[in-house]
Amino acid sequence: MQRPGDVIVAVAFGSAIGGVARYLLATSLQERAGTLFPYGTLAVNLTGCLLIGFVMRLALDTGEFSPALRALLTAGFCGGFTTFSTFAWETMAEVEEGAFHRAGLYVGTSLLLGLFAVWTGSAMARALLTTIRRAVT
Repeated sequence: MQRPGDVIVAVAFGSAIGGVARYLLATSLQERAGTLFPYGTLAVNLTGCLLIGFVMRLALDTGEFSPALRALLTAGFCGGFTTFSTFAWETMAEVEEGAFHRAGLYVGTSLLLGLFAVWTGSAMARALLTTIRRAVT
């Protein structure tokens, strides 16, 4: 029987490996390709999507993956490697269920609110830095 903490440990371990793999792959590709386009990030996102599609299909169709192994490979490794893969998997699952409206809503909302959140976080950091700089001078 699996202990409750096993899945958490598996996710943590997979996340660490996925994060390191993301860094190594993205920086290696970006150094080779130059800075005109984010090839490293694109490669990581697409590789993560390929991997989560492969793992999830095997896990769901065979039932041979323990909860800890599935968590290690998906939430852990793929999540540490790129959360874009989870987003793509969830969108595809909605499409496979025929929930095209929900899939489109998820994609559109994720993109628009994600961009807004990045813009907001950037503006907050800029304001904080301005406040700090004024206080120091």
